[in-house]
Amino acid sequence: MPVPFQPHGAWTALVTPFAKGGKFDVDAFKRLCAFQIEQGITGLVPAGTTGESPTLTWDEHNHVIEASIEVAEDHVGVLAGTGSNCTDEAVAATRHAREAGASAALLVDCYYNGPSSLELRTEYNARVLEWVPEIPIVPYIIPGRSGTALAAEDLAILHLKHPLRVPAVKQATGDLDRMRRDRQLCGANFAILSGDDDLTLTMMQDALIRCSGIVSVMCNLVAGPFARMVMAQAGGDSTQANAISKKLAPLFKLVGCRVTGKRSLPDGRTAEVEDKFRNPGPVKTMMAGLGMPVGLCRPPLGKLSAPAVQICREALKEVWKTAPEFLNPLGQTFGVDVEKRLADDAVWTGLTRA
Repeated sequence: MPVPFQPHGAWTALVTPFAKGGKFDVDAFKRLCAFQIEQGITGLVPAGTTGESPTLTWDEHNHVIEASIEVAEDHVGVLAGTGSNCTDEAVAATRHAREAGASAALLVDCYYNGPSSLELRTEYNARVLEWVPEIPIVPYIIPGRSGTALAAEDLAILHLKHPLRVPAVKQATGDLDRMRRDRQLCGANFAILSGDDDLTLTMMQDALIRCSGIVSVMCNLVAGPFARMVMAQAGGDSTQANAISKKLAPLFKLVGCRVTGKRSLPDGRTAEVEDKFRNPGPVKTMMAGLGMPVGLCRPPLGKLSAPAVQICREALKEVWKTAPEFLNPLGQTFGVDVEKRLADDAVWTGLTRA
């Protein structure tokens, strides 16, 4: 029996580790899942954006979900990423997740083909609900990635018609007014989960949003502190939650990383360009730099430029300086010397785009 879905607390948007040659490294993945559970995470979120789902084959996608469920056992929930820009694929993936024992399915808005909100509700979410019974779904609204968005009104229709099947939303719009609209229309029993690490406390502390937790990228690195921060705020201890958040702040800025890059044109001219390295590039770079078994991102994502790697390294150094207890569990679990790796130029040069 799957662990019942509880839409609160800190959930980890898991990275997918790849071995040399680009093959899914299932043993490393299971180690990463076990580490999350040991650190007190509420649940695991495999095969999402952070897990590089666009580059996984569907067989790999299913394998990632199965492996996370195997490690989670009855300890934590699994919110399986099963969304697609094809309804039939989302149905098949959600059915697989249900049969494998996932707690719930995360359905990202259909990317690239950009259906309207009406179509997202009726031709996507509603069809998954109808064709794959007995598993809750969590709409995932992230217009910066998908180019479309399920409207608050259509979200409310789904929830109010199916309160047990659509108990929550993952909100990654960055739009607080939109989140307040979600709360207003969906009511008090609906759960809003943050999809932005840096907005989590703001969303939890806003009385018109009342966010109940986070699906976090940086939990891959600092699951324990994140879990304690969310738990403290949920218990009404804003002082402790804010104190933890302040120490985590250098990492919040690095879910994505913007730097100025230089280009040399074939005719000898040079130009500057803003390079935007998106999730999971920065977090995977930091995890690899600290000795966690994650490998590289799959193309078209690649290594970060030297300025971006330096920003990631400096952020980790700042966290190590102010809160070494946040990173010490990595050393203990993965058998690495965090301080030594942070100081080793060769480690970070090896992670840098040539």
